[in-house]
Amino acid sequence: MPQGTIRKLIADKGFGFIQGDKGDLFFHHSAVEGGTIEDLRIGQAVEYEEGRGPKGPRAESVRAL
Repeated sequence: MPQGTIRKLIADKGFGFIQGDKGDLFFHHSAVEGGTIEDLRIGQAVEYEEGRGPKGPRAESVRAL
């Protein structure tokens, strides 16, 4: 499973971006597992699955490490 770090959080709008091996990936608050988007912090290590959204690649099944 790919790993990355939280690069940007816009918790009040319900999304953020993960810095991964292939660049930045968007993620929606509904993709966060084992907690909420408010539990995540910038710079925190996460693992995720790569998926496709209507606007391109996105992270799914985001879990804090």
